[in-house]
Amino acid sequence: MLHIGTSGYSYKDWVGTFYPESIKQGEMLTVYSQSFSFTEINSTYYKLPNAYMFYNMQKKTGEDFMFTVKLHGSMTHTRDASDKAYDDFSEAVNVLSEVNKLGCIMAQFPYSFHKTNDNISYIQRLKERFYEQELVVEFRNNKWIAEDTFDILRKNNIGYICVDEPSISGLMDRKAISTGKTSYIRFHGRNSDKWYNHNEAYERYDYLYKEDELKEWVDKVKRLEQDTDNCFISFNNHFRAQAVLNGMMLKKLLEV
Repeated sequence: MLHIGTSGYSYKDWVGTFYPESIKQGEMLTVYSQSFSFTEINSTYYKLPNAYMFYNMQKKTGEDFMFTVKLHGSMTHTRDASDKAYDDFSEAVNVLSEVNKLGCIMAQFPYSFHKTNDNISYIQRLKERFYEQELVVEFRNNKWIAEDTFDILRKNNIGYICVDEPSISGLMDRKAISTGKTSYIRFHGRNSDKWYNHNEAYERYDYLYKEDELKEWVDKVKRLEQDTDNCFISFNNHFRAQAVLNGMMLKKLLEV
């Protein structure tokens, strides 16, 4: 099953473009869910979620709506999370699992997360921590692009996150790979000039895809959808609601 959405939904600069001027923040998810079938929750990278947060979110969406949830930074970047942090995270996302609205848990690793035996073992331990949930991983360092990486992910039923990002040395290629029951694509934009040279984080993702650029992915998406139970496509170029425009554009190209 194919799910198209955006990385987050609660942005002030979407008001007046995607959301009506009169909208209240608490109404955004309900309005968003009328156009997209899932959303990616990224706030959990900065702050550990609680069960009430997800209970409140899922109530605002229809029964077929899905959520994907990013792991906390202590689990992917500093990698010093306590047992309690893992337990609390699992307890929170289980609220979504109980109503069949949890798509997967995302582990986004930084560029400094190199391909080493220790880091491979760390990924395997993450899967053991979240054995009840679907886990997908995103690498930022292209040394991970190798058949032995994909074999390890397949062996552990861990999904590989495909990315579309600038063609900069060291970054990931635009490959369509499936390694688990869940496939995933994240569109970060192709703003090469601002990827490293920016003052604000959002500048990195300030990019509007052209239709021809999205067409490059149509056949890849169809293949991933065919090979996996669920295929999630998330647009992270959220500045000025560009993610919404590109999400709608891809839906049209895929006729969904």
